[in-house]
Amino acid sequence: MDVGIISADERAELELFRDGVRRFMEREVVPHRDTWRQAGCVSREVWLRAGEAGLLCTAIPEAYGGAGGNFRHEVVVIEEMARIGFGDMNMPLHSAIVAPYILHYGSEEQKQRWLPRMARGELIGAIAMTEPNTGSDLQAIRTVARPVEDGFVLNGQKTFISNGQLAGLVIVVAKTAPELRAKGMSLLAVETEHSPGFSRGRNLDKLGMKAQDTSELFFADVHVPAENVIGEVNRGFLMLMDQLPQERLIIAVSAVAGIETALGETLRYVKERTVFAKPIFDFQNTKFSLAEAKTEAVIGRVFVDRCIDELVEGKLSATTAAMAKWWATQKQCEITDACLQMFGGYGYMTEYLISHLWVDARVHKIYGGSNETMKDLISRTL
Repeated sequence: MDVGIISADERAELELFRDGVRRFMEREVVPHRDTWRQAGCVSREVWLRAGEAGLLCTAIPEAYGGAGGNFRHEVVVIEEMARIGFGDMNMPLHSAIVAPYILHYGSEEQKQRWLPRMARGELIGAIAMTEPNTGSDLQAIRTVARPVEDGFVLNGQKTFISNGQLAGLVIVVAKTAPELRAKGMSLLAVETEHSPGFSRGRNLDKLGMKAQDTSELFFADVHVPAENVIGEVNRGFLMLMDQLPQERLIIAVSAVAGIETALGETLRYVKERTVFAKPIFDFQNTKFSLAEAKTEAVIGRVFVDRCIDELVEGKLSATTAAMAKWWATQKQCEITDACLQMFGGYGYMTEYLISHLWVDARVHKIYGGSNETMKDLISRTL
């Protein structure tokens, strides 16, 4: 990460933090990747260890149990997960998407009740937007929360929910005034252990990110007390729009870091592997292809680092975030595919990291709003 305009002291602190994150990943994550992929889920214990190590909610103030850092600390965690080719443990969703909704819009009681437990890894967070017939078009959701005297009664179904099997706190996007469409949406926090009518469906079998628990969630007359409403009733869509640029930048950061990891793995391989009595790297096609990939990786890194600076300064626009998400994820898929090709048959074997980088990259063009949706958002500013 090019840390840009930050001070020398902050740069040194971030690099010290990176060392700790890297040691954690090598010690607590790498030895278990294959086991977790087979299980379809990481262990709860690793979440607790991540909390003990200070890797969760790093940008949440210390007053609420977090590390008191900023988004750059979350970037370090994302990059170190990409370095080992294992984005399956969705800490960025938990720490940099779910927790900020509570921090920015929650009541003081909600912050004190949930954030410290999230920082310790005791309470795993998820956000439930997507439905079986509704993806990028959030205004079309059908999940409804009917007002009652002491809160709401929630009915509906969600799918493709990351952290869905382990989550103890799910922020559900629901319509509290369906006739108002986007202006009638609210964010309701469902505490899964204390919510009769809530149930988890399948842990979905995916093409990649096999250890990420991506689930169906069902809500059948789930009572959500009034104190579990995040922010104002019927203001949910505005809150979502305010936070989506950070979610999309998270995906762009992961994509650029994934490109860098793929390039590093490929360079090592082509310099060691020989064909026709010389290293693969010595062929002109290899050099030219990697030169192009390296150039695009640097372009992506410079752009994404600028976006990080803008986000920390509160200046990142939704359009720029959409550009970063679209371009970085498109290039990740293109470059990782070209890198895998240089491994030949070995690239298709799951014992090689490049195979996981290749298959896991594909979803980046889909979630957080499809890349087609990103282009549509960008086009509205032309």
